[in-house]
Amino acid sequence: MSDARLAELSKAAGLSVDWIDADGNAQSVKPEHQRRLLEALGYPAADDEQIEASLARLQHQHDTLALGPLVTLDQQQALDLTRYFPPGTPFEIQLEQGERLEGRLDDSGRLPVIGTTGYHQLRIDGGAVTLAVAPSACPSVAQLAGRADAKIWGLSAQLYSLRRPGDGGLGDTQALESLVRSAAARGADALAVSPMHAMFSANLHTYSPYSPSSRLFFNVLHAAPASVLGEAAVQQAIRTCGLSEELERLEGLELIDWPGVTSARMQILRQLHADFAASLHPLRADFEAFRQAGGDALRQHCRFEALRGFMDLNGLPVDWRAWPEQYRDPNSEGVEQFCEGHGHEIEFHAFAQWLIARCLHGAQSAARDAGMAVGLIADLAVGADASGSQAWGRQAELLQSVSVGAPPDILNRSGQNWGVSAFSPQGLQQNGFRAYIEMLRANLAHAGGMRIDHVMTMRRLWVIPEGADSSAGAYLNYPSQDLLRLLCLEAERHRALIIGEDLGTVPDGLREELAARNILGMRVLLFEQSNGHFHAPAHWPRDALATTTTHDLPSIRGWLTSRDIYWRQAAGHRSDAYTDQDHQLRAQETRALHQALHEHGHATAEQMDDGQQLDASIAFIGSTPAPLVLLPLEDAMAASEQPNLPGPGDEHPNWRRRWAENADSMPDAPTVAHRLQRLQWARNLVEGIGHD
Repeated sequence: MSDARLAELSKAAGLSVDWIDADGNAQSVKPEHQRRLLEALGYPAADDEQIEASLARLQHQHDTLALGPLVTLDQQQALDLTRYFPPGTPFEIQLEQGERLEGRLDDSGRLPVIGTTGYHQLRIDGGAVTLAVAPSACPSVAQLAGRADAKIWGLSAQLYSLRRPGDGGLGDTQALESLVRSAAARGADALAVSPMHAMFSANLHTYSPYSPSSRLFFNVLHAAPASVLGEAAVQQAIRTCGLSEELERLEGLELIDWPGVTSARMQILRQLHADFAASLHPLRADFEAFRQAGGDALRQHCRFEALRGFMDLNGLPVDWRAWPEQYRDPNSEGVEQFCEGHGHEIEFHAFAQWLIARCLHGAQSAARDAGMAVGLIADLAVGADASGSQAWGRQAELLQSVSVGAPPDILNRSGQNWGVSAFSPQGLQQNGFRAYIEMLRANLAHAGGMRIDHVMTMRRLWVIPEGADSSAGAYLNYPSQDLLRLLCLEAERHRALIIGEDLGTVPDGLREELAARNILGMRVLLFEQSNGHFHAPAHWPRDALATTTTHDLPSIRGWLTSRDIYWRQAAGHRSDAYTDQDHQLRAQETRALHQALHEHGHATAEQMDDGQQLDASIAFIGSTPAPLVLLPLEDAMAASEQPNLPGPGDEHPNWRRRWAENADSMPDAPTVAHRLQRLQWARNLVEGIGHD
């Protein structure tokens, strides 16, 4: 069997056979791993005959490739169509803004330059194509803040962890609004939140915000229905359901009881819907308008939720890939027949999505009304569960037999398999990037910015055959220019700041390409060190945000006290021998951080306690030239624990920690207010603004 021809097939299918790891070492994907991945991608490669047949199929697809249905181009770029049409071919362009252009392709077979961004319709040679004309870059911090060299700051928060009186044990949009207003009063221009994607409403035990059912809709558990329907309606529903004592119990817990919270909140939402449906509610017209605007995507999501709930109640498989055949296709007659008998249940799921959408809109409006330049920054997870709503509804645009992860890198030396599905590069192109565009719009609809988790997906993704570990994976390449142009176009339309989480193994040139398009990278204090020294603030980049830590890393106090090292050992992630090495390295790093804080004027004492080092670290990142500094609540509040400990097992309470303090008063506590004031001063100094 020819490994050379196998490698040719892998490359033709979009796989990178050769790549450079996080340590700069050259790596190659083993032939057996190539074959398994090719099979998962739909290209049989078990023997020479299959390899040749798959190569011939790919070559035929390339030779017969037609234009469209959507083509991206940059503003002021002439589009070369010589591959598809001869010079002089007549065309007509209907601009999105209404203007109509007519002409012929020039002598080089090119369309004239289109100077207006938007989704325009090209009619040529009897066919129709959408032209997505993108601006050169996304809106910058300076543009959003209205100052040429703006240096703004904000907080980042885990939405589920926020607390308010009467919240029933889980953070919601009412607590988020309270935090927004209080943070804005302290000078914050942004509040980044954990992913708010739709989960499985009938599954009480899946709650990682990075393993959603769909990135097109929202987690209804975070809705604060009283913000839309009024407090009286909510209290009546609670009384009808007899949940007062249970909600009080849940609210009093130190850690979130996700099964208990999910059960209680879903009961309340169902009762609210029953009451809403039983009357001529004054908001009925708004609800119906929401359903109409939601279109096919909302309809399919609600149908999926109803079907999955039905399967669960009847002891049938909940994974749609194992459903009875007539229900696996969302457009099948079997699904239509099911929906005819379950209209009330389908409407309920639409009702719940309406509530959370209106609540999130209210939170972003509160941020803007409070004077925030950006407001909420949504978090876009890298993928969605392959058994979920998005994968069912957009089957042609997602890969079904591979999962997404990462090779060994600075974050995880064993590699990672996140167990979520990824877009199909070919499927996206064949369907006009529909699933990608609607995902961007959904996540920008109620936010002033968006953080893209693992932004390397703009160019490539580490894909792993179903059931395998990370070592059996390889990089799958994506149409990066198309994805970036569409991102810039949607960011412009929503006037949104875009952040790309670029931690890990980053392809050469990607950071520079993102910076050219005003997509901020991320720099984390704990990683900004080399050769035993932390980088000076002045040497931090101007094209990335600065932060002390992330949800997957220890807080500064946790890092200083080696709390994360303790947890990794307790969870069985590290042996005793490696733990001893970790402690030795941490002692060196903490000394290096203290030295850096002292050298750059943020620490005046030779000896500092953990709280003083934390305060100095916050001022340290505030003094960098980063256009945006995001301070996690864990560090603003001087917490010792982190939200998530990546790795196997459930020893650590991932995604379950709750704040003891109420969201509205958190920034006003004296020690917290002092840290935020110190951060504000540091930002003002960098920007050159006086303190008064």
